[in-house]
Amino acid sequence: MTILCVRFQLPPMYEAVLPGLLGLLEEFTPVIEALPPDGALADLRGAERYFGRDAVELASVIRVRALARYGVDCLIGAGPGPMLARMALYDARPGMTCAVTEDAVAEFLAGKPVTALPGVGTATARTLGEYGLDTLDRVAAAPLSTLQRLLGAKTGRELHERANGVDRGRVVPNAVSRSLATEQPFERDELDPDRHRRALLSATEELGARLRALDKVCRTLTLTVRYADRSATVRTRRLPEPTAHTTALTRAAYGMYEALGLQRARVRALALRAEGLDSAEQASYQLTFDPVDEKVRRIEEVADRARARFGPRAVIPGTLAA
Repeated sequence: MTILCVRFQLPPMYEAVLPGLLGLLEEFTPVIEALPPDGALADLRGAERYFGRDAVELASVIRVRALARYGVDCLIGAGPGPMLARMALYDARPGMTCAVTEDAVAEFLAGKPVTALPGVGTATARTLGEYGLDTLDRVAAAPLSTLQRLLGAKTGRELHERANGVDRGRVVPNAVSRSLATEQPFERDELDPDRHRRALLSATEELGARLRALDKVCRTLTLTVRYADRSATVRTRRLPEPTAHTTALTRAAYGMYEALGLQRARVRALALRAEGLDSAEQASYQLTFDPVDEKVRRIEEVADRARARFGPRAVIPGTLAA
């Protein structure tokens, strides 16, 4: 095992801590790929030899240092490649690294649904399911020629390799992406559109407050709807102007949601990501003489000061308090 996939359990509005946490990982290896808003991939190939410890032991040290320095716990998956490390992360628990060794890859993948494999979407899963190929061990056992007839030459070959545990990915060092994200999971698969809209409102309230706390604005908003069958729909909308204004974010989020036309969809979670972040001081805005807009922004400033003093839920919309 040489790759770690780390997800730091950052409290809301703590994105400013992420560069420091990535710096902690860089004490072990320079090959770090940031996975905003709260994660990273780390290639420990050289670190294992240098420190004389395997990836699981190094993961324990990383976890202890993150807690000691930042008060942040983390979930960690370990595997021989980035794909397997990411998949292992989903089975990780606080305080315990989920590790997939090279000789246990087949056992780890066996029985998992095909949608558990990164890159397999709803359409591909549906096609495979029609032929009884609904788990990774069945896909791995299927002839390569069969998969290529169903999905095409390139896609079929890639799926066959991944289902057999062949991980050709690599960790690509990068900087922290200019984005913030939040996810609103439901206790049970939710059918009610009103509850969907409340979750979106909660998400935009959180994103807006975090953007303003960092003195940032965003140019693009991305909505991800996760369904009960583990599939997802993603929609992105470029905003008319850079903003950290909750009302503008809410309007965009509602617009994307309504455009999906969901009817009796069993939604497991809704996620929003604010992308294209820039400094609020350097952003340009369209002048407005709307007194209502000015009043809303002033109320927003007062609410932000109250949240900074008394906590993030000191001021919330009445809809969310019900």
